Amino acid sequence: MRKKFFGFVLSTLLFAQWSPTQAQQSGKMFRIGFLDASTASGSAVLVNTLRQELSRLGWIEGKNITIEYRFAEQKEERLRELAAELVALKVDVLVVTGGEPALVAKKESSTTPIVMTGASDPIFLGLIASLARPGSNVTGLSARAYELNTKRLEVLKDAFPKLGRVGFLQSTQGSTKAKDFELKELRTAASALKVNVEAIETETNPKALESAFQAAKQKQVEAMMTAASRYFLAQAKRIVELANRSRLPAAYHQRAYVDQGGLMSYGVDYVDLYRRAAGYVDKILKGAKPGDLPVQQATKFEFVINLKAAKELGLTMPVDLLQRANQVIK
Repeated sequence: MRKKFFGFVLSTLLFAQWSPTQAQQSGKMFRIGFLDASTASGSAVLVNTLRQELSRLGWIEGKNITIEYRFAEQKEERLRELAAELVALKVDVLVVTGGEPALVAKKESSTTPIVMTGASDPIFLGLIASLARPGSNVTGLSARAYELNTKRLEVLKDAFPKLGRVGFLQSTQGSTKAKDFELKELRTAASALKVNVEAIETETNPKALESAFQAAKQKQVEAMMTAASRYFLAQAKRIVELANRSRLPAAYHQRAYVDQGGLMSYGVDYVDLYRRAAGYVDKILKGAKPGDLPVQQATKFEFVINLKAAKELGLTMPVDLLQRANQVIK
């Protein structure tokens, strides 16, 4: 691959010492692939974060890198096609947004370096051998989604101590094995909290989501949670509208839902993940092998409460919970 790109043999040491400035001076243009299960608009903030951090590291679009963007528009069947396109373009590194795109990309190529920005559990999914030594063409960041589901449930219970039944919205798309594991882990935590979890699987189109919330009411749930699925992100506004209209307090996995009028969110600071992902891209473009770069777990989390939404729902949030929040929207 290095022979193909540079036209002559360089030693591993010299390749590793190449800097963005050297690449630019030599006229070398690296190609980065970006694969997302969601939409361009739904991922705009995160994409901009990645681009800005790459620029800070010396990688500037049109000068020494080009970025090939591919968005599956919530269509799972499109992921494989788009991954194949990017592999065929012989990108130098492929950035993927989550576990499912990472799985698809890895099946398409065992050699293209892949940087994941938020897989729930990359070891469980079979993407890597271990966090310390991934041992494959995949590295990046884990979002610890399964652990955070438990935390969101605890937050709901703290907000509403009498809570007995919670609806858990899951997408029909994605790995069945991963979704079953996610639900099992959540129900184990729910049992300790004396809460029943009702799984509600749904497609991510507006009509299906409306049916899902109707099903939630029929199951007499008292609150809602959403799985940390990229497939839901493009429909964040619609999901929030349906939850509020159904008078169901909800704990979301990402701040974007609160920005759309949702009650509260507890989850990974995805902006931080994408900023850190740029560091992996930087190292790989300078010659590092993905299998030698330890996978890092999310370390920054956001707990946001929207008092405007609480007022509209006729809810009073406990003072101690408000004090724990990173931000309270008034």
